[in-house]
Amino acid sequence: MAVAPNTGLSAKQRSEIAAGLNKVLADSYALYLKTHGYHWNVRGPNFQSLHVLLEGQYTEQWAALDTIAERIRALGELAPQGYAAFGNLSSIKDGDPEQDWEAMLAELKKDNETVIATLRAAFPTADDASDEVTADLLTQRLQAHEKHAWMIRATLGGK
Repeated sequence: MAVAPNTGLSAKQRSEIAAGLNKVLADSYALYLKTHGYHWNVRGPNFQSLHVLLEGQYTEQWAALDTIAERIRALGELAPQGYAAFGNLSSIKDGDPEQDWEAMLAELKKDNETVIATLRAAFPTADDASDEVTADLLTQRLQAHEKHAWMIRATLGGK
């Protein structure tokens, strides 16, 4: 027996909000995998500081994945799972472990900005439905990814 959630949101609103969160989850998962992989494979004169920087970022990203998926479930929808599902939903492509550290960081900066755009695209649907819980989650994720992008830009010598 299926029991629909009674959250004050209509089934249509919950479905539309979850669709945006599915893309957020997929982009976030792809970025997590790339960040973790670059953490393993980065090399160069700044290895230690880059290794630590990327570890901090992928650790934070990993914790967020569960929160995003659980919000999708709280809305009464199923969270995507598996590489095929994430691959179909994500805008972020696999990275090249042979790149030098600057190319890796430039790619991670761009990918964090992609996640930021995905988060911003999901926000109006939650806001229009007065879904404060999802809006708060999206705001927290925006703050985290804007900080990740800034840290990477600063490491690359940018503002």
